[in-house]
Amino acid sequence: MKKLTHKVDFCIVGGGVAGLCAAVAAARRGTKVALMQDRPVLGGNASSEVRMWICGAHGANNRETGIVEEIQLANNYRNPTSNFSIWDSVLYQTARFTENLQLFLNCSCNQARMDGDRIVSIKGWQTTTETWHTIKAKVFADCSGDSILAPLTGAEFRLGREAASEFNEDIEPPVADQRTMGMSCLFQVKETDSPKPFIAPAWANVYESDADLPNRGHGFTGNSNFWWMELGGENDSIHDTEMLRDELLKVAFGVWDHIKNHGDHGAANWELEWVSFLPGKRESRRYVGDHIMTQNDVRAEGRFDDLVAYGGWSMDDHHPGGFRYPGAPTIFHPAPSPYGIPYRCLYSKNIANLMFAGRNISVTHAAMSSSRVMATCGLLGQAMGTAATIAVQKDTSPRGVYENHIAELKQTLMEDDCYLPWNVRAIPELCQAAKLTASAGDPEALRNGVDRPVGQAANDWVGTPGTDWVQYEWSAPTAIAEARIVFDSDLNRKGKGACAKNEEKNCLSNYPLNQPPRTTPETLTQGFRLDARLPDGSWQTVFEETDNFQRLVRVPLAVTTDAIRLVPLATWGAETARLFAFDVR
Repeated sequence: MKKLTHKVDFCIVGGGVAGLCAAVAAARRGTKVALMQDRPVLGGNASSEVRMWICGAHGANNRETGIVEEIQLANNYRNPTSNFSIWDSVLYQTARFTENLQLFLNCSCNQARMDGDRIVSIKGWQTTTETWHTIKAKVFADCSGDSILAPLTGAEFRLGREAASEFNEDIEPPVADQRTMGMSCLFQVKETDSPKPFIAPAWANVYESDADLPNRGHGFTGNSNFWWMELGGENDSIHDTEMLRDELLKVAFGVWDHIKNHGDHGAANWELEWVSFLPGKRESRRYVGDHIMTQNDVRAEGRFDDLVAYGGWSMDDHHPGGFRYPGAPTIFHPAPSPYGIPYRCLYSKNIANLMFAGRNISVTHAAMSSSRVMATCGLLGQAMGTAATIAVQKDTSPRGVYENHIAELKQTLMEDDCYLPWNVRAIPELCQAAKLTASAGDPEALRNGVDRPVGQAANDWVGTPGTDWVQYEWSAPTAIAEARIVFDSDLNRKGKGACAKNEEKNCLSNYPLNQPPRTTPETLTQGFRLDARLPDGSWQTVFEETDNFQRLVRVPLAVTTDAIRLVPLATWGAETARLFAFDVR
């Protein structure tokens, strides 16, 4: 067996959506990052091993941007057939080929060394290489979901449901308990052009009639993904996982047997494509930070001064009995969309250099029932990873970032296309000092610091590809090092085929015949160029792109000019090109 030691600035345990976004955010800003993941793939509940959708805030134009949007747009571009191996490769590529990021897959964290209230190092066992990896870092983060660093470090945490009286939360039970939301083993099916039999294993549960599945609508087309095949809320949501997996497999194979062989469900030509042998978890340990976000914080819209991310999913409280409970499996308690989540929920109250992001942040059970969904977790991860970079660069603690650098954190996040409700992105001085004009329309919204539609404000400039342009002009030649552009990725985009009535998801629940391909949003600008004006008044192209598929685009430049012009050349199908920001610095 080998023993290796690595020294980095920032070490993250857990490579789900939160951990991935945190690692990439920090590494891109120059922080040396280690990402330890106990599975062979990234993405957690969104990976090919679990296959849950990335869900987030409800409502028009509330789709999460930043790294989580970047990943999903890359998936649309590369993965027209919604192939899960390609989706896994998109996540893998995002981490593996990011400079400053060292990836440790198949590596399970099981030890931590402390010096007082600080973590000095963690140790993980990598199964594939029979290697112990010890990672030393200045700052550590737990994005493992189950919060493995809590029992290893003595970090304060909570488990289960608070009593309603503790935080005056009316959706909590009268007496606190250890019950949680459960876990699910999903399955997927595909349509064929001929009848396909299904023989259930002898150990599968038998559901003879629809009455055996009360309040569980079991349609298998469109956006039906059998999330309600859920167990574990009345058990130990960590230590009973293997037993619960066995029970969930009995349920999953039994439900498909019911659909195929017990009554006419229109499934003759459908066959079982895949079953998850890894349960997707909803809830276990939650860390305690400097602030515990509650149901009441959510309902008050979370307008915190240290707001660094937002949610907007309903408080979706699953009954602890899960599949065994015959009533409605969940209650969707209302929540505003969006609502802010404060930075103080992302670092430990009692471990000085421990941070966290994902479903394990510092929230009550009630608030977690909303904040746990993965698009929200992606925003939390990017916020936490960005804060860790500031902590490393300023030689301070995660709490020190809150005390002294919260304004910088917020501005950095908005610069990286993370929308923060009720906040405005600072406009570069170079843009403020310039004259901004366009061939058509009013371009002033491009420098108002809001990079999406909000309410009735469009916050955009719209032009005809190949014809219109927008430009900055100065009274004297000016050095320009970079252009930053935010295009329109259609934050309200819908799915395809049978899923066309619902928001586009990162994955399909089932595979019907003749499913339309996944596509890049038609609204995105595919081709554009940047022209700089020469001293004689003519224009020279200094950059041109013909195959853009991202919303946020940064273009490195090294030009000196008295005017620079952006010309959209083509979209992915829309008649007009739409921009939300055009900055130069």
